[in-house]
Amino acid sequence: MRRDVQAVLLILIGGALLRISLTDMYLRYVKDGLRPALIAAGAILLLVGLVSAVRDGIQRRAVEPAEAGHPHAGDGEPPAVDDAGHGHDHAAGPRAAWLLCLPVLALFLIAPPALGSYTASRSDNVVAKPAAANNDAGFPALPPGNPLPMTLADFLIRSVWDTAAPLKDRDVQLTGFVTPGKSAGTWYVTRMVISCCAADAFARKIEVHGAAAPPTDSWVTVTGRWLPNGQVQADDAMPALTATKVDRVPMPKEPYE
Repeated sequence: MRRDVQAVLLILIGGALLRISLTDMYLRYVKDGLRPALIAAGAILLLVGLVSAVRDGIQRRAVEPAEAGHPHAGDGEPPAVDDAGHGHDHAAGPRAAWLLCLPVLALFLIAPPALGSYTASRSDNVVAKPAAANNDAGFPALPPGNPLPMTLADFLIRSVWDTAAPLKDRDVQLTGFVTPGKSAGTWYVTRMVISCCAADAFARKIEVHGAAAPPTDSWVTVTGRWLPNGQVQADDAMPALTATKVDRVPMPKEPYE
């Protein structure tokens, strides 16, 4: 690859990283604590690209006077034959290398959205057994509130593993995005979970009954009650909720749980 193309790529990638990490946009891709590392990486790439571009420009200006003073300059002297016997010069590299800048430029101008229903529909629902389910003390009591705002993680764990069934006859509120089900009329309120970045994401889903599905990938707050469906005490259970109200809401600042 030509060195000038390399320099431009480094500048674009570094600039894109800085643009993303200096706004809340970075939360679409990584956990909050990784922001300093993203800023540092973007600054280093941008600096290396700028230094490389300046160095190549200085070298190019130094070569041009030497070529102008060459005794055969302008005589139509053929290019030197390389070891393979070719009569042309590969030093400049193919012009097609500049096409590599297009996807990086697109990333700089149009940042991809956070993971949504496409990824969630291809992810299994995993409700790992918590430590509280293994001791006699059990789970702590739920806080007061009606309806009670809950994360999808808390609702999943309580509905699957808490044998005291504290969600029975309790109104709750869950916020997530809409993922359509495999059969007509079924849908899930969903949140993606990441440990480090979007590459290790998996979905938490709760099936919603009693309300028509809003548009796919729209963010909603669902108010309703736990619907016992017999899916308990299993890592792959799919808890359900009977909705009494579904409100459209904007995507939160941190889309992942």
